[in-house]
Amino acid sequence: MKFGLIGSFGTPEQHIALARECEEHGWDGFFTWDAISMGPFGPTWDPFSLLSAVAAVTERITLGAMVFAPPRHRPWEFAQRALTLDHLSGGRLVLPVGVGVLDDGAFRAVPGQATGLKERAELLDDVLVYLGESWKGEPFEFSGSRTQVGEMVFPEPPVNGRIPVWPVGVWDPARPPAKNLARTLRWDGIVTQNRGTADEPGPDSVVALTRWLSSQPAWTERDPERPFDVVAQGKLAEDPGQAAEQARAMQEAGATWWIDSWWDPETVTPEFLLKKARQGPPAI
Repeated sequence: MKFGLIGSFGTPEQHIALARECEEHGWDGFFTWDAISMGPFGPTWDPFSLLSAVAAVTERITLGAMVFAPPRHRPWEFAQRALTLDHLSGGRLVLPVGVGVLDDGAFRAVPGQATGLKERAELLDDVLVYLGESWKGEPFEFSGSRTQVGEMVFPEPPVNGRIPVWPVGVWDPARPPAKNLARTLRWDGIVTQNRGTADEPGPDSVVALTRWLSSQPAWTERDPERPFDVVAQGKLAEDPGQAAEQARAMQEAGATWWIDSWWDPETVTPEFLLKKARQGPPAI
């Protein structure tokens, strides 16, 4: 299992310092987040700019955002920015992606933005398919559900040929699988999420989810050389022994990443996150 830490609060300088501490103390990834205006969460920073600065001062750790919201981005601009960051980092970028939360003022305050779940899901799929086409290095035109683009070409492919994409997948064992689970099987992983609750999925949910994924025809059709990551989020206990037990249980359930996530603006400070980074990930 790999471990990442989210820089949920702080200035750009504090995020860069946090990422360096993550690399020094054995974490596998550093993640920021993608929003424009989120009220109680304080200042929001452009994730591509922030991660570009982080890429310049790190050498090993995976970089990403939890999560990018492609429905707010123009596909060609998202593709260009992701490609640039991929090259700046030497191929260390991953793209966790979702439809975006409506708490972000960029959805509600800007006229014409898609706010319906179906609309945002269609836009997300458009951007992802556009990304895949842009990595081929050949001229292409694009016509999606909500996006039409004339001929373009991105002649330089990503460092490793493609950038791993981890869509959010919502799991609820009491209801039929959501369409977004099928989306994850077309890409490189899943950011696990429970339906209708702020609670992060526990090991039991992850076990059921991974069993469902591996039972699907699309799973058997996947390229066996392409890894598929199951990404869990949560708060690792400060006690190293308890943190190791948490992580071990999630690993046994099928998770390949644990992203340590602290989002309470009343209690979480940049100094707290720095302490977490220096503590390092659990040994399992």
